[in-house]
This record gives sequence, C-alpha cells and structure tokens, in this order.
Amino acid sequence: MRKKVTIVGAGNVGATTAHWLAAKELADIVLVDIVEGVPQGKALDLLQALPVEKSDVGVIGANDYDQTGGSDIAVITAGFPRKPGMSRDDLVRMNAEIVSEATRQVVQRSPNCILIIVTNPLDAMCEVARRVSGFPRERVLGMAGVLDSARFSTFVANELGVSVRNVHAFVLGGHGDQMVPLPRYSTVAGIPITELLEKGAIDRLVERTAKGGGEIVNLLKSGSAYYAPARSIAEMVDSILGDKHQILPCAAYLQGEYGIQHLFIGVPCQLGAVGLEKIIEIKLTADEQAALQKSAEAVEALVKTLPEEVSARQ
Repeated sequence: MRKKVTIVGAGNVGATTAHWLAAKELADIVLVDIVEGVPQGKALDLLQALPVEKSDVGVIGANDYDQTGGSDIAVITAGFPRKPGMSRDDLVRMNAEIVSEATRQVVQRSPNCILIIVTNPLDAMCEVARRVSGFPRERVLGMAGVLDSARFSTFVANELGVSVRNVHAFVLGGHGDQMVPLPRYSTVAGIPITELLEKGAIDRLVERTAKGGGEIVNLLKSGSAYYAPARSIAEMVDSILGDKHQILPCAAYLQGEYGIQHLFIGVPCQLGAVGLEKIIEIKLTADEQAALQKSAEAVEALVKTLPEEVSARQ
C-alpha cells in the first residue's frame, strides 16, 4: 500500500506541498481546509495534472478529518499570518487554537502518525502539538531549518556564481531573526565559505537569510513565501517515508542537547521511518553557543505566552 499524508491547510503552502508530494509520487494525499470547496477544488485540479506527470497517487480534498485516518504523516500549515497591528501574543493565541484543534483531530484518527508543524510562530506551535498529541519527540518536528538553509545556499551560490548543487549551508536556532547560520560549517564543494568570502560578505548573506521571509512578503505586498517552504516540507516527508536517514535541519524537542532543555530548537536531525532518529551535536564556538542560547530564550518567551488551556495539556 502507498503511504498516506494529510496536509491541514489548503492555502498556498499546503496546496503547493501537495503538488510537490504528488509530483514526486511519494504518497496519497488528503488536503483539509475549513473553507468549503477550496480543498476539493485544488485536490481535483492537482489530480487532473497527474496523468501528465505520470504519477498514480490519489489526491482528495475535505472540510473535515474523516478521510485522514491511517495517515503516516500529518503536515499542519493552517494558521493566521501576522498582520499590521497584531501583537505577537495575539498571533500565538490564535494559532495555538488552530494547531491544537488540528492536532487533536489528526491524532484521533491517525494515532501512529508523525507530525510536521509549519504554522508560525513555529517553535511555539511545535510545543502546542507535542502537548496536545502526547507524542514522543521522535514524532513531532518543525519545518524551518530546511527552508532557512535553502535560502542561505541560494544567496551563497549567487554570490560566488557557482551551482547550488555544490553548496551545503548550515543553520541552527529558531526561525526568522533568531536563526543562527554557521558559516564555518557551510561549504562549497567541501570548502568552508569562510575560505571563499570576506567576513563582510558573509555577514550580509547571513542577514539576508534571517530576513528572507520578510523580503518576499515586502515584494509580494500580499501573502508570503510558499514555493520554497513547500519544497522544504517535501524533503522532510521524503526522508521519513523513504527511511532515507537524511540529516536535515529541523525544529526538534531538545532534552539537554546543546545545553538546552524542553524547547523546540532548530538542530541537525537524522530523519527516517520513525521520524527523528537522532540529533547531531556539533562543537560550537563561544559566540555560536551564545547566539543559540539567545535564540532559545526567544523561543522560551514565546512558549510562556501559550494559552493556559494548552499549557495544561502536558
């Protein structure tokens, strides 16, 4: 039997994730959204593209979770974007409610699934999903690091005029301004970029990476990035369903690794059929460790703003 993936949220990120998964023939897909007709229409449109793609997977859309049973992976993308005038606490509260309900509905029907959280603020929403699901840390992961590393790789390749195939970027920490790119571990054909670029150029690329999502939002004027986030989700799904043991940067629940306890932080993760197989710990300089600790403190502050009803489900 083919694997099955549920995607909660049929907006740009969710629908484009379904597109990537179907094109790669990774799994049958259930696209769930509360807006009547939207998941059904997008699923039907995508399904009709698959004869051209020569892909035999099934794609269905639904406004409830009844058809999601037996999913191997559930990807949660549903949530509100932060809008002008909206406080960070408002965003946390609103999206915590959405992620809580989605997690509860999915887990009820697929108790053995692996959760991949995409909704922002990502690290805090991962904690919501962990508490509500009661899953072990191996089965709750957040997608951000793959995206941030892809953005860093893009900028490095463009700066040096080399193929992106030769670039391997390394990013730790939270998503957004609190990310911790590691130039020492970021390479071009195995050569650290610190040997190929001046510090000023590296700092500029690091800053652009940290603000990568905002740059796209400003250009679009309405909406946010979805091609790169969706492809990053597909990479995680591919490694899990294919039991490929890839090492990818993901938000994982730390239990002492990197000196951090009980928080979701972006770290190198080995992903296979069980979800998180292991967390790879690397040696950090004092400055890198301090930056990672600062990122963790920002995540901890967000987690403390979670609604009491979520905090009670530990």
